[in-house]
Amino acid sequence: MKKWKLLAVALPVLGLLAVLSVLATALQREPAVVLQAEPGVEDVARALALVRSHDPRRSRPGRVNAVRLSERDLEVLLNHAALRRAAAASRVELQRGRALLHTSLHLPPNPIGRWLNVQAEVLETGGLPVLGALRVGRLPLPAWVGEWALQQAVQRAGLLAQFEAAGDVVRRVSFSPQQLAVVYAWRDDSADRMLGSLVPAEQQQRLRVYNDQLARLTQALPADRWQTPLGPLVGPLFDLARQRSAAAGADAAAENRALIVVLTLFVNGRGVEAVLPAARHWPRVRPLQVTLDERADFPRHLLVSAALAAEGTSPLSRAIGVYKEVADSRGGSGFSFNDMAANRAGTRLGELAVSEPQRLQAALAGVNTDGQLMPPWQDLPEFMNEAEFTQRFGGVGAPAYEAMLAEIDRRVAALNYLR
Repeated sequence: MKKWKLLAVALPVLGLLAVLSVLATALQREPAVVLQAEPGVEDVARALALVRSHDPRRSRPGRVNAVRLSERDLEVLLNHAALRRAAAASRVELQRGRALLHTSLHLPPNPIGRWLNVQAEVLETGGLPVLGALRVGRLPLPAWVGEWALQQAVQRAGLLAQFEAAGDVVRRVSFSPQQLAVVYAWRDDSADRMLGSLVPAEQQQRLRVYNDQLARLTQALPADRWQTPLGPLVGPLFDLARQRSAAAGADAAAENRALIVVLTLFVNGRGVEAVLPAARHWPRVRPLQVTLDERADFPRHLLVSAALAAEGTSPLSRAIGVYKEVADSRGGSGFSFNDMAANRAGTRLGELAVSEPQRLQAALAGVNTDGQLMPPWQDLPEFMNEAEFTQRFGGVGAPAYEAMLAEIDRRVAALNYLR
């Protein structure tokens, strides 16, 4: 009897020691991967070119296509996706017939280790790739554990529909040194399925709410009006978000994301149906040119940056803002620091929309003029071609350029709704 009692006490202790031993093997004190660089101008240009080339709305159904991605392309994509949900960094090694994925995930404080370092080997099969080997810290795990964990992560993140839609069109994935190739063929319904699967049902309902409110606001304007300032639209929309966020169980950040998406599409001359096919049957928002401080380009800069920061990460939002201005300096309207002011105000708006959603709602619910949205910009240099921009400011990243950005950030930080 004493032996049984001793065993009853020992087993839980041994079990706890085993768990601690596994954790000590899996968790580590330092990351295996450190994020080296934020997305740059070249990364954004490359991503936009890929999107244009492989848009299902512009491709003939059934036609076999291939998209080729470099290690850098994959790392930008993976790190952007990872940073949306956690503090993480990823690195990719592409070799003949396989890919090695290294990821470091930062964990909450604990006495064992603050980093979960994962290395996964993905193997080419002639069709869709499979997981070959998996290591977590110093702990090797069978491939089926990784496959199970991936399935759970996909379901928890609400990405199952996207994975299923992608699986229906992808024919083959192959690996070669420094390049991944995906062979695919769009189907008749690929555009609708892919776009529809990107937006969960709950967020579709929120988009409908703000689409309908924006439709009411625009339809109430005089019939001969073809232009409207942004300020008078922002106040009523964020006031509605504030009211909805006060309800029990409401997700204030999700309300802000939906509002910003609807408004961003509107100022760019698009409806929600551009990203959600079901919205074709919603009330129509009246097409209008939207201005901010009497400029038609400022609303686009402000809100596109806000949408990117709210939906993803601010490094990508900053990179896209710089890309747009550099592209303008090479043959467009020229590099303009006042556009950068709108970009950076939008990025900060998008960050606060998620990090302090109800405070931002309260601040913007009272906005009714454009002057409350933009920092002072009239004295900022604009319309510089590439040669003039380089001569005056030394190019992107140079001390004079960084000093100008610091001044813009100071002005942005002084805006009442961004304090």
